[in-house]
Amino acid sequence: MRFVGHVIVTGLALWVTALILPGMSLGDGSASALTQVLTIAAIALIVAIINTIVRPILSFLSLPITCVTLGLFQLVVNTLMLLLASWVAGWFDLVLHFDTFWWALLAGIIIGILSGIVEAVTGLGEREPDPRRH
Repeated sequence: MRFVGHVIVTGLALWVTALILPGMSLGDGSASALTQVLTIAAIALIVAIINTIVRPILSFLSLPITCVTLGLFQLVVNTLMLLLASWVAGWFDLVLHFDTFWWALLAGIIIGILSGIVEAVTGLGEREPDPRRH
């Protein structure tokens, strides 16, 4: 259930970010509302799967440079995850496009902030209590 919540939050953050940033394209503007919602949901699922599988590996491998840059390299990791999601979305004829690396970097920052706010308000970011602890 928590994964579904993260997919929904990611979809909302992607949608709002696409509205804000002129260098980001999400979905086909001429499509029906239902098609747009399904496209955003599919892309959010792709982003969530990539963040679940690829991101931990890349974060581990980039740990030395992340330490040297005091964590700022994680912004680059976020950007690479968005660009990878854009590439994978293309396999399924879904539109997620960034004009440049810098638009993807800015999109990653905005998506991270929006997701953090929504998860904090809804409680999705909180860990579930361990039933073994009393």
